[in-house]
Amino acid sequence: MTQTAIPCLFMRGGTSRGLYFDRADLPADRETLSAVLLAALGAGHPLCIDGMGGSESVTTKVAMLSRSTSEDTDVDFFFAQISGNERRVDYAPTCGNILVGVGPAAIEMGLKAPKGAATSVDILATNTGARITEVVTTLDGRVVYDGDTAIAGVPGTAAPVLVKFRGVTGGKTGAMFPTGRTVEEIDGIPVTLIDVAMPMMIARAGDFGLTGYETKAELDENAAFFARMEPMRREAGRRIGLGDVAGKVVPKVGLLAPPRGAAHLSSRYFVPDACHPSHAVSGAICTAACLLSPGTVAEGLGPPPPPSPAAIRIEHAMGTMEVVMEYSRDADGALVVEAAGVIRTARLIMRGEVMVPRSVWDGNP
Repeated sequence: MTQTAIPCLFMRGGTSRGLYFDRADLPADRETLSAVLLAALGAGHPLCIDGMGGSESVTTKVAMLSRSTSEDTDVDFFFAQISGNERRVDYAPTCGNILVGVGPAAIEMGLKAPKGAATSVDILATNTGARITEVVTTLDGRVVYDGDTAIAGVPGTAAPVLVKFRGVTGGKTGAMFPTGRTVEEIDGIPVTLIDVAMPMMIARAGDFGLTGYETKAELDENAAFFARMEPMRREAGRRIGLGDVAGKVVPKVGLLAPPRGAAHLSSRYFVPDACHPSHAVSGAICTAACLLSPGTVAEGLGPPPPPSPAAIRIEHAMGTMEVVMEYSRDADGALVVEAAGVIRTARLIMRGEVMVPRSVWDGNP
């Protein structure tokens, strides 16, 4: 054979799509692993035409699962974001949407035995150290994908997956506000640098001369905005201790505006070189934490946040996402995030083997 066959699942998780592997079926060496993932996704072409990826960052993602090494979790989840055009693999972030498919995938792979009508899967996100519990609908020992739950950005309905996050504060930088400030200026624009589920630079859309209600296409075509935003993002990465983030996807960027409907905020989320079609789950959790923290750029943009557990509704380009935040306050009134939950959906699209050239990997560990 001139190609190596690797077992995998092809799944939608939330509003993202990607390949789900058993980590044991992939090379242990990081350099070889990156080469395999690039080949599997077809990176190096704007459409990833020679692989399983797509033209957007939400379709060039990989989940790698293994039986957990931790006593209090079932599955370890290792994430990779593939940059299709630049043939680059970033292992720094996690992805809350792809994460939604991890519980169902763990059951499909035999890493977690189904139990009754609802199977709880405890997950360790190894990229960030976050711990997540997913409740997956099951019946007769199989995952149920059909259901009545709709999420913005996905047509139709599917079975709900309840996703509850713990330990999301300071996963990359060690603190909710890595610089010790809730607001500061970069290039004359007030920003909040915050690390809850995902390190982010959050600003008000109006400070960039935007409404915050633009479509993805309108934002992606705004070269002047990206020319100003990207140097700011790099400075944000330096300030929060991530070093040179040029060519890396973390920190992400969020632009906020007052809500137009029955929500708490409107948000546009950047990944970072394009606007997300809807919104990342991790980014929504971080945005909700920003809203709940006094003195940030989110303060005063919408109605006062409700008490814990707070259902925070965030408008995005394709609809609305709700995040339930369980929180308390310390003696100084600062936010303490105890847990964050979302209801999303996932679907198994295909199971089989993805082929990569043997010149990339011969199949030996």
